[in-house]
Amino acid sequence: MTVVPSKSPRSETDGAATVPPARAATKAGDGGDPASASASGSFLARAALVTASLSIAGSLLGLVRDQSLARLFGAGSDTDAFLVAWTVPEFAATLLIEDGLAIALIPAFSMALARRARGAPGDPVRALVGATLPRLFLALTAVAALVAGTAPYLVQALAPGLPDPRLAADCTRITATCVLAFGLAGYCSAALRAHRCFLAPAAIYVTYNTGIIAAMFLLGEGWGVRSAAVGVAAGGGLMVAVQLPSLWRRLTSPRSLLADSGADAEERPMQLALVATVLLFALCRQSQVLVERFLASGLPAGAISHLNYAQKVAQIPMTLSLMVCTVTFPVVARALADGDTARARSRVERDLALASWLVLLGMSAVIACAPQMIELLFQRGEFTASDSAATADVMRVYALGLLSQALVGALVRSYFSAGRASWYPLGAMTAGIAVTSWIGAATVHSWGVAGIAAANAIGITVTAAGLLAGLRTGRQSSPHSVSVRVRQVLAELSRLVCAAAVATAAGACAASRLPSPAAGLAAGLLTVTFVFVPLTWALGAQGSASALRSLRAVTRRLPHGRFR
Repeated sequence: MTVVPSKSPRSETDGAATVPPARAATKAGDGGDPASASASGSFLARAALVTASLSIAGSLLGLVRDQSLARLFGAGSDTDAFLVAWTVPEFAATLLIEDGLAIALIPAFSMALARRARGAPGDPVRALVGATLPRLFLALTAVAALVAGTAPYLVQALAPGLPDPRLAADCTRITATCVLAFGLAGYCSAALRAHRCFLAPAAIYVTYNTGIIAAMFLLGEGWGVRSAAVGVAAGGGLMVAVQLPSLWRRLTSPRSLLADSGADAEERPMQLALVATVLLFALCRQSQVLVERFLASGLPAGAISHLNYAQKVAQIPMTLSLMVCTVTFPVVARALADGDTARARSRVERDLALASWLVLLGMSAVIACAPQMIELLFQRGEFTASDSAATADVMRVYALGLLSQALVGALVRSYFSAGRASWYPLGAMTAGIAVTSWIGAATVHSWGVAGIAAANAIGITVTAAGLLAGLRTGRQSSPHSVSVRVRQVLAELSRLVCAAAVATAAGACAASRLPSPAAGLAAGLLTVTFVFVPLTWALGAQGSASALRSLRAVTRRLPHGRFR
């Protein structure tokens, strides 16, 4: 892949909106005209609101998907077989949609858009698509065929103790198609986000989960759990279809009218080393799932299912908290392209504070109300009361690592925002995986699934600590890299963690006093909220103030803009 991107101008159309050139030339939210800064803040807040709303809808449909899987097929050997096959789409989503192609391609598309705005010969955006998309399509097709052809060997390697490896291999062959579909969906998402369009990319998981749910209910009686695999394949196609019209309009629209900053931009090709480092990091991070399922495959039937259901519920707060970074990632990339590291650092530190505030609020609710959540969500049909108890226990342990999961997702973007390769995140992630593997192997026979969840939490915490240390001020002197004030970040996190501990204890006490799961869940959630929010405000946590500013920005009238 050889394209010639350059530094982008200082124009920023933050959020899913169109900004006139006079406005776009002002730095977003970090000085300049106060009215323009306020408008930019509104763009970011409203774009985050749109993204978060659709992400919540996708997460809720994900819960419906998991509820349907539990109701139709329970938590036995058939479900375990499908979940082993589900490793393929989980890996593909991380590599090709979330932490992989997006991190590598958004800076490249942002630079191509900047060159187009300055009147570069031809169309740099279409040149980037022409240089990368055909090769990516061929590579993804080859990988999908390879996965389908080696399905039995993959199942044996992933879960050697699985009771029904043939069923798992059948499901793996079907889900292998998602390698191509997710790759194309991730490419479309990266291009659209660089264009400051977040609506269609945020809707992909709504369509994906809709396809899985529909397939299970339409085909489940005759196909069994294989129907869920068919749904994965269908949902992957819908992810691409929902984005193609929007991307096509932008690729065929007249050239951008963004203002030129007049800066001399460095022109350089998008390096394969960048793609390699990003994908290897994402692959290493997702290998946590391999470690967990490999260890759980030797436990009694249902262990993999309990771990999966616990993770899916517990990860919702982490996913929603990272929506902030999803929206602001192009902003950080543009600031670094301008060489404005102070603005990039300010944006990253605010994102860390707000993401940590959001994930700790959710983590407190998950730990405090785990039994009530699982009983209400899953305990019906083939999913028994003993399954609910086992899932709730492991979910509480797994949730202890949610803050670190969110920090890793937020911090890793800082290493690649300038579109340059960095091997440091891969080293930090490798250390975390080593810790996860060692602790999991040492505790799985005595603690069971809880030992695997604890190993996950400790390992990801090691990775988060390494990534944060690598961004400390003074270590990085390049004008194209982000550094953060680690002491201030740690002080902020300590205030938030203290508030979360108090809110969790209060919420658990309130939830346990009511016999009804619904009433207990409501009481627990309200208690956590009414303890955590005022306490973080009283402790002077920056995340609390950021959340309030974002809420105010959303309610303001957005001048000179329209949402796409």
